[in-house]
Amino acid sequence: MPRTRPGQIHLAAFMNAGPGGVGSWRHPDAESGWFSPAFYQKVGRILEAARFDFVFFADSLGIPRSFGNSIENHVHYGVGTPRLDPIPVIAQIAAVTKHLGVGATLSTGYQQPFNAARTFSSLDHLTDGRAGWNVVTSFQDAEALNFGNEKLPGRTERYQRADEFLEVTARLWDSWQDGALKLDKASGDFADPAKVASIDHQGRHFQVQGPLSLPRAPQGYPVIIQAGSSPDGRDFAARWADVIFCSHASIDSAIAFYADVKSLAAKHGRDPDHVKILPAVTPIVGASEEEAEARKREFEELVPAEAGLARLSYHIDVDLSQFDLDEPLPPLDVKGVYGHYREVLEVAARENLTVRQLGKWYGARTEGDLVGTPALIADRMEEWFDRHAADGFMVVPTHVPTAFEQFAEHVVPELQRRGLFREHYEGATLRENLGVPRPAAGEWKSRLR
Repeated sequence: MPRTRPGQIHLAAFMNAGPGGVGSWRHPDAESGWFSPAFYQKVGRILEAARFDFVFFADSLGIPRSFGNSIENHVHYGVGTPRLDPIPVIAQIAAVTKHLGVGATLSTGYQQPFNAARTFSSLDHLTDGRAGWNVVTSFQDAEALNFGNEKLPGRTERYQRADEFLEVTARLWDSWQDGALKLDKASGDFADPAKVASIDHQGRHFQVQGPLSLPRAPQGYPVIIQAGSSPDGRDFAARWADVIFCSHASIDSAIAFYADVKSLAAKHGRDPDHVKILPAVTPIVGASEEEAEARKREFEELVPAEAGLARLSYHIDVDLSQFDLDEPLPPLDVKGVYGHYREVLEVAARENLTVRQLGKWYGARTEGDLVGTPALIADRMEEWFDRHAADGFMVVPTHVPTAFEQFAEHVVPELQRRGLFREHYEGATLRENLGVPRPAAGEWKSRLR
């Protein structure tokens, strides 16, 4: 296909610090070493050998009870549980890689800015500039109940808190100027006090004196990853995020989302090229289209409809057990992940699915319709890239680590042959490999509402 857009795509990998999707852990080729460093380190080595930009880990702060107001189905099917703390997990991956970026999810809803700033600055120092932070506002009442609250706050309130949270963390990262460290053994000058200052923040949600207890990190700020798709979420992402993770049921909706977010970034005074949009894709690779389709069917058979409904209930934080499962999904007031709900609405309308059928589809959904030969998968990725639906892709595996191995062995070389993907890492930091500049000190001021 003729190229219509210069440049190369970016590739990231989506992971959980535990079982993946509903059918992932059941796959015959899936490994289940979720509590072993070797499991995650193996994945990290596969991704780095394939020249991925980064791997990031989703997370939540509680076992869901969204389906039937109970943990039963979630525990029974392994939906949203167990989950290790992703911070030590990415540290284990970083220890055996040199170029691969490592990102972890941390919620602005139930953490404090000073801890978050120190954690990600520490990771950035210890990885020589490869750290990323997936900023979430939390999305389910089960999380609120673990932190002394009965209900999750409304979406607007959650993003207002997140705005202030990001302002405070950025100010803390900037509280040490570049070059503050002297380390002059002869004179005894360790650091220049004139280049280290308190921030004295007094806000609606936080009061933080500062300064941070360590110098400015190699990337200045870690790479900020965000997945907001609601109006509030899009605005937040357009102002703060370096990478936006999203999901779409069609290329048309992806193109519309891409144009909207890039336009919002420009309105906020940012270079739209410095905001990378990576839709989720689930490649299923076969030597032939028939083989790939057979692998997809085998994967779908691993997912009971009830497990898929538990997963969907968890993601949108609406109890779907209250509805007639053999009727269409009624309109919902969604507190959870709006992007997943939007995708579900699109598929339900297009396929005329009942709630039960939606559960089966959602539990085994393969993002991006990338099922086929390496050439066919590369064709579709190239089309999304050329038509401004994506700057790259978040690869969501059907099972770990084999799905990553198959993509790395068969699809990555095809992308490289077309000049669509790197053969070597270009930069020393994650920001350099993404083509996202290091923020200047004080840049946070331009991100405020």
